[in-house]
Amino acid sequence: MNKLVLIGICLLTSGMFAQGPNLEKDYEQIENKVIEWRHDIHQNPELGNREFKTAEKIANHLKSLGIEVQTGVAYTGVVGLLKGDNPGQVVALRADIDALPVTERNNLPYKSNVTSEFLGEKVGVMHACGHDTHTAILMGVAEVLSKNKDKINGTVKFIFQPAEEGPPPGEEGGALLMVKEGVMENPKVDAIFGLHINSQTPVNMIRYKSGGTMAAAQSFTIKVNGKQSHGSQPWGGVDPILISAKIIDGLQTIISRETELTNEAAVITVGKIKSGVRFNIIPESAEMIGTIRTLDYDMKDKLNKRMIEMVETIAKAYGGTATCEINDATDITYNDPALVTQMLPTLERVAGKEMVVTQKAITGAEDFSYFQREAPGFFFFLGGMTPGTTESFPHHTPDFLIDDAGMQLGVKAMTELTLDYLSAGK
Repeated sequence: MNKLVLIGICLLTSGMFAQGPNLEKDYEQIENKVIEWRHDIHQNPELGNREFKTAEKIANHLKSLGIEVQTGVAYTGVVGLLKGDNPGQVVALRADIDALPVTERNNLPYKSNVTSEFLGEKVGVMHACGHDTHTAILMGVAEVLSKNKDKINGTVKFIFQPAEEGPPPGEEGGALLMVKEGVMENPKVDAIFGLHINSQTPVNMIRYKSGGTMAAAQSFTIKVNGKQSHGSQPWGGVDPILISAKIIDGLQTIISRETELTNEAAVITVGKIKSGVRFNIIPESAEMIGTIRTLDYDMKDKLNKRMIEMVETIAKAYGGTATCEINDATDITYNDPALVTQMLPTLERVAGKEMVVTQKAITGAEDFSYFQREAPGFFFFLGGMTPGTTESFPHHTPDFLIDDAGMQLGVKAMTELTLDYLSAGK
C-alpha cells in the first residue's frame, strides 16, 4: 500500500478516536434511568442460574428498544442483537447479572432484604460484587446505541450473563455454558468488552492491564486415608490429620520455593478441612478443599503437577495414602495486547488521560476469560468509591458499597469503545 495512503488512514483513525461522536446529551439523559435500574436490581437480587426477574427486566427493556432478544441462554441469560445502519464487524458487550449469598449490612433505602437457600442453608442475598451496576450500565448502553444506529458500523451483541459467581452444585452455568451454547457465534464476535466496578477505585477512574489481568481459578479436593486408632495410642494407627497438616505445609513450599513469583503471582489456599468425630479418636480419613490462582499457563501446569506429586508422596512418607483432584473454575482473564493498544485512546478520551491508569494483575478470577478464548477481549475496572473516602469495603462483604456517581462513565466507556472499534473496522 502507498505510504501516503497509510499515513492518511492513520490520521483519519486518530482524529476519529480523539473526537468521537457527540452523545453527551444521551449520556446525561440516561444517567438517572441507569441509577434507578441499578437500585431496583440491587433491592431484588437473585443467585446464579435463578435470575428470573432480573432476566425478565433486561429482556423487556431490550425489546422496548427494538433490539432482537434471545432469552433462556445458559438457563437465565439474555442476549440482545442490535444491527447498525452501516455494515461492519461484530462487537460483544458483557454484563454479569447474579448476586451472592451475603446478608447486606447498611441503611441504604434500596438495601436488599431478600433471603434464599444456598447449599441447604437459608441465606441473605446481596449484590456484594457490583453486578447490579454492570447490568444497569449495559442496559443504558443498549438504549444509547439503539438511538444512534446511524453511527454504528456493524453489529452489537449485548450479553447479560448469569452465574458468574458459579452455578449451583450439579449444574452448568456462566460464561462457559454461554460459549458452549454458541453466544459468540451467529454472528461471530470480532471483539468483546467488559468492565467490573471496583469499590476501592475512586469514581471516574479506570484501571486496566494488558495481558494477564485476573487469575485462572481452580478448585482442588485432597482426600487423605490413614488408619483409625485410639487417641491415646497414635502408634496403633496412621493419623490423617497429621498428614493433612504436613500436606498443607508442603503445598505452601511450592509457592514460596518453586514458583518464580517475579514472573507472575500464584496462590494455593486450603479453605476447608474436615476430619474426625471425637476428641479421643484418631480418625480414618480427612478431606481438604481449596483454590489455586495462577496468571501464567506454564506456571499453572507446573503447580498442578507438583501438587499431585507432593500430596501422594507426603501421605506415603507418613504411612497413609492421598489423592488430589483439581478442577478448572475460570481461565486467565487475558486482555489482548493489540486490542488494548488500539482502544486505550478511547478510554483516555472519555475519562481523561490522567484518570486511566495501569494496575498490576490480581489473583481474583473472572469467567469473562471464557469469552476471551473465542475473540480478542478487553476487561477493565471502573471506579465506584466516593473520592475522599477514608474506608472502603471489599467485594463479597456485607458492607460493600458503590457510589452511583461512577455509573455514567461506565455507560460512556462501553458505548464509545463499541463505536470506535466498529468505525476503525470500517
